[in-house]
Amino acid sequence: MTPSELVLLGLLAERPRHGYELEEVITARGMREWTEIGFSSIYYVLGKLRERGLVSETAAPSARGKPRKVYEPTPAGLRELAKAAEAAVAQLRPVYPALLVGLANEPSIPRARLVAALQTRLHAIDERLAAVRAAATAQPGVPDFVTAIFDYSLGQLEAEKRWLENYLGGRTVPAYDVKKDLKPFYAPKNTDWEIVEVSPMRYIGIDGSGDPNTDKSYSDAVEALYTIAYTIKFAHKDRPFTVAPLEGLWWADDPSTFVARQKAAWKWTMLISQPPWITDADIESAKRTALAKKKLPAIERVRVVSLSEGPSAQLLHIGSYDDEGPKLARLHEEFMTRHGLDFNGRHHEIYISDPRRTEPAKLKTILRQPVKPN
Repeated sequence: MTPSELVLLGLLAERPRHGYELEEVITARGMREWTEIGFSSIYYVLGKLRERGLVSETAAPSARGKPRKVYEPTPAGLRELAKAAEAAVAQLRPVYPALLVGLANEPSIPRARLVAALQTRLHAIDERLAAVRAAATAQPGVPDFVTAIFDYSLGQLEAEKRWLENYLGGRTVPAYDVKKDLKPFYAPKNTDWEIVEVSPMRYIGIDGSGDPNTDKSYSDAVEALYTIAYTIKFAHKDRPFTVAPLEGLWWADDPSTFVARQKAAWKWTMLISQPPWITDADIESAKRTALAKKKLPAIERVRVVSLSEGPSAQLLHIGSYDDEGPKLARLHEEFMTRHGLDFNGRHHEIYISDPRRTEPAKLKTILRQPVKPN
């Protein structure tokens, strides 16, 4: 008997119930903290129990007029329930937590990301502890076995929390820096086109169009992005990170305008990538805080952007932005043709250097073009 079948059969042994009532009891008792049973699967499991002759089904009047299906265990179901419950109590069965698989591969995780992942897990345990305690407090006077279930769940969570705190103890949290943690995408060495498999990323972004050198909307957009990026950073001092470099997605109705550097025809989405633990709610909170402080209208246009670029042609360009044309022409006319590739997303640039402090000949820019077989 599966754990889900055992849970439902046990609840029906208390008294006959319909499916929605089973869902209410499961939620009220916090049973999903220790079983895997979704609302959508309740009727499926009940059907399996009925097919095996372990529960019976009857129609009962409903306040809504349509009869409800009410379930209760058969004598055979009660016998099977007692047998399966006794085995579940007595037998020590192996578990296969994904955490251990992750720890077995710890050497492959950059230190900052490992610490961040452990802290995320610790935060999740604190939230679950609070939920289980709230569920237990909301049900005074329950039978001893229900109290035992809550106590066991709390004990397991508290034990893992102690283990996590001990494992994290003494570990310094280096500032997360996307340029160091994702070197293949932010610190490539190749200055000619190569194919890389780009991981999914999340950003704050803002859209616009026009010449980035002369259009005020561009400078306003970049100012809004950095204002929010630093607001997020200062709101998460417990998990330090370096604000990522500015990036941009660029496109036009006629792609040849990039090779010709006809910037007035360009459209763009400027981006700043975010650490993996920053949530949409964190970003919205930062927007409200930043708007209250700086009154920049462009802040309201900043949004969350998710990219899954996958296979991409990429190189490190050293030099002026206006010198990118020949390399883009070689990408479009030679590299993609030779490798049988087609466009699969917008032209992407990552500005590693600060143009205010770097002479044009030494600017470092990553050029990227998502591709697919044609």
